[in-house]
Amino acid sequence: MALAPDAARWDSIRLPHKPHSPLSYRHVPGQGRLSTSHLLVFLNGIVLTQAAWYEAVDFLQLRWAESHSSNRPSLLTYDRYGQAQSARDPADGPHGSGTHDIREVVRDLRVLVQEVWKLKQHEGDASTGNETALPKLIFVSNSIGCVIGRLYAETYPGAVDALLFLDSNMANSDLVSVFPDPDAEGFDPAVLPGDATVEDLRHARAAYRAVFHPSVPNPEHLDRLNIAELLPYSDRPALQGPQKGRRGPWITVVGHDWETFAEEGSRGSLKVRKSLTNAFMNPAWTRYNEGLVRLTDEDKARGPIIARGCGHFIQRDDPAFVAELTEHLVKRVETGF
Repeated sequence: MALAPDAARWDSIRLPHKPHSPLSYRHVPGQGRLSTSHLLVFLNGIVLTQAAWYEAVDFLQLRWAESHSSNRPSLLTYDRYGQAQSARDPADGPHGSGTHDIREVVRDLRVLVQEVWKLKQHEGDASTGNETALPKLIFVSNSIGCVIGRLYAETYPGAVDALLFLDSNMANSDLVSVFPDPDAEGFDPAVLPGDATVEDLRHARAAYRAVFHPSVPNPEHLDRLNIAELLPYSDRPALQGPQKGRRGPWITVVGHDWETFAEEGSRGSLKVRKSLTNAFMNPAWTRYNEGLVRLTDEDKARGPIIARGCGHFIQRDDPAFVAELTEHLVKRVETGF
């Protein structure tokens, strides 16, 4: 299922504070009141780029078309510096040998929103007077993209109206320590599932350290070592939405399917026993997601919802479900309940 060629905009943009480093992005115009007040931004993780959102965007457009919706925000996908077709981040130094942290990513996103909004509003209808105003944001995010969206909402209070977290990274964990250390004093082998050995546990910790530890380099040179310090708790501080009275944003939290995630982790480069994933990693992740729900007012929170049959990359495994969740979140923004 593909959008008509004239329904989507493919382009690159040079942000004013990094004029020699183009970013790749895609913009789909909205319609009605929400198109003049809100921008829906899809936030990638590290592994999958903006292209992984395209099928979900198509399903979302189809749902709006079938419901004859005439009030919907514009959509924006993009690749961060160092991802896919986007240039390396000049913050990494003149030879690209350095790194940048998540605060730099948040600052770049702020400027990107400003520039795209100004550009696209001008191309559309500058007579509205909104072409230089900042839109309220709706974030649909996966993996570390959820961490980026949350930190953006914390850094710029009132800027974010809604967030859809699709299997957020556990920002306050190195993931290795989720598994008990078999070499620590006082370790009790009785905590292990019946089919797992101490050597299996050592392997699980080593595999997670090699792939997921914040010190592991990544292609975009994003330094993740300070994320746990920036966001040490899953449930605080509370986020502030654009409404008066310090009300929080709309938040929907979605987690992976335990069985699917454990099965995927038992194959490939990890080869971690499913029983270990289900005994330690999945419960810890569920507790983290339960904390994310408490970042806003109780009546504005939804979840945690389990994405049945989905592993970590929910937008890849079930883009139609992501479109359904996104449509529901946008409707809450539109109606206020």
